Amino acid sequence: MIRNILGATIALAMTAGTVTASEYPDREVLGVVMWGAGGATDTVARAVNAAAETALGKSIVVLNKSGGAGAISTAYVNTAPADGYTFLYGAENPQLHGVMGVSKLDYNSFYPVNILGRGIGVIVVRADSKYKSMEDLMADVKANPGAIKMGGTGPGGLPNTIASLIGNSAPFDINAIPFGGEGPGLTALQGGEVAFMPAGISAAAEHIKAGRLRALAVVNKSTVPQLPGAPAITDALPGMAKFLPWGPFYGVFVRKDTPDEVKAKMVAAFKTAAEDEGFKTLMTNRGNVVMNISGDEADAFLKQWQRVTTWVLHDTGATKVSPEDLGIMRP
Repeated sequence: MIRNILGATIALAMTAGTVTASEYPDREVLGVVMWGAGGATDTVARAVNAAAETALGKSIVVLNKSGGAGAISTAYVNTAPADGYTFLYGAENPQLHGVMGVSKLDYNSFYPVNILGRGIGVIVVRADSKYKSMEDLMADVKANPGAIKMGGTGPGGLPNTIASLIGNSAPFDINAIPFGGEGPGLTALQGGEVAFMPAGISAAAEHIKAGRLRALAVVNKSTVPQLPGAPAITDALPGMAKFLPWGPFYGVFVRKDTPDEVKAKMVAAFKTAAEDEGFKTLMTNRGNVVMNISGDEADAFLKQWQRVTTWVLHDTGATKVSPEDLGIMRP
């Protein structure tokens, strides 16, 4: 009799879980943003949120929970029930937490509902620079190793990481001058303090449009609509192709053990939301590329991004833990 009661209890619990998953969502959902209000991740999250609410059929409450370079929000979502009612609006940072000694938790513990999009880097020079192409810059660097000044933001920043990617493709011995952000670095470039700078399109586009800076190449395998006159960096450096696509990214994540039926509903909702014209316009205007990928395709992108970036940072001495010790193999 006890055995029968226990069996009935387990069956009832399993049935209740199934019903909950099949009725998802039957109440409002919580989207936890990894960074503070007004930042890039928050802007992308709020831009897609309204369309996602419509597609999902329930309200999505947005909660900003910054701290620990994204570790606090990631841990918060990871400890919430795996039912799809709490998800993460995240950026790329957790993929670096292991090698930076921040946290052992990364996106391997999550299911990628949607990688919404990614930023793209651009190599810029002053409008009156002697460098007319990426080939010109590479030739001068080769002829004058360690002498050409590059604007950067320090190890781990976007400019220095792009420089390291280039250095893993061709000889690139430059003198990186650190500034307190892309903005100050681009100002220094305009003032002639440095010869060139890798930067995000979102930071450099207005300077390029105003004629203050000129783009030598976009850090992508193809040209992009935001800077149609700038060639792909792979035209000058074919060896860069194995590291691309690369750039800061934005996505939607839930715990990996969330029921498959719930995952499927979330995937469908955010796929529709990422196709919203308002969202696509915002992404384009901010220098981002809409990716709108999920599942295995998104997982492959995340793993490749992690391999490329962690090893580049490790090779420049910017990590506390070797990627190899974490089972991350070289790309």
